Amino acid sequence: MLEISNLIKRYGRDEPVLKGLDLTVDGNSVVSIVGASGAGKSTMLRCINRLVEPTSGSIKLNGTELVTLRHGELRRARRKIGMVFQGFNLIDRLTVMENVLAGRLGYVNLFQAITRRYPASDIERAFVLMERVGIAHYANKRADELSGGERQRVGVVRALMQEPEVLLADEPTASLDPRTSEQIMVLLQSLASELSLPVLINIHNVAQARTYTDRIVGLRHGTMIFDGAPSDFDKDALEAIYGGIEAPEDEAAPPPEEVRDGQA
Repeated sequence: MLEISNLIKRYGRDEPVLKGLDLTVDGNSVVSIVGASGAGKSTMLRCINRLVEPTSGSIKLNGTELVTLRHGELRRARRKIGMVFQGFNLIDRLTVMENVLAGRLGYVNLFQAITRRYPASDIERAFVLMERVGIAHYANKRADELSGGERQRVGVVRALMQEPEVLLADEPTASLDPRTSEQIMVLLQSLASELSLPVLINIHNVAQARTYTDRIVGLRHGTMIFDGAPSDFDKDALEAIYGGIEAPEDEAAPPPEEVRDGQA
């Protein structure tokens, strides 16, 4: 369970980017975080894994307070927080397998990390996960030879190799074409169910949030102003969150079964 209480993030003397957020996510919920640019979506995710330091508040993952952790304790806690990035964050000159196994760096010693000598059990798990997402046949291919969708699948598997207790996805479809982005959303939705893994997705596409997530959280200027089911996310909610700015939902999401037929 992820529990966020009164989370505040301020840079210098400026107005806080996050203003006392409260959020609880458990089970295999897929939660989308929506809002205009600058609403605080990415900052919230990065506070959870401490890529950004919270100013105050509490963030607990299965009872462990993350905000106060330092050094080795923080490194160990981060192993349980998977992160999928908009820009993939792969090492292009390495193979798919080597990038995937980087998800185990927090579990191996320095010699194993430098020489990339991972336990056989890690390699076996990597193949299982790559097979699950349809990239096992690319195991020995360089990352820079893959398409955007394939690269994002590598990023997803790398995060899963950490055996995370929560998965964070920061604009995971923003760099992808519409069809591929739908497939990635279906994949995240399916993995959450299969692995009983809570997933938080920072996303601009409201149509995808409505179609592929169980819950929508809307932020505006660092304040949570909507938290509910996609079926309750109506025009009034859109207006409250985007303040008259046209929400990025021009392209309706295709039915999930249609996307699955397209190799999700």
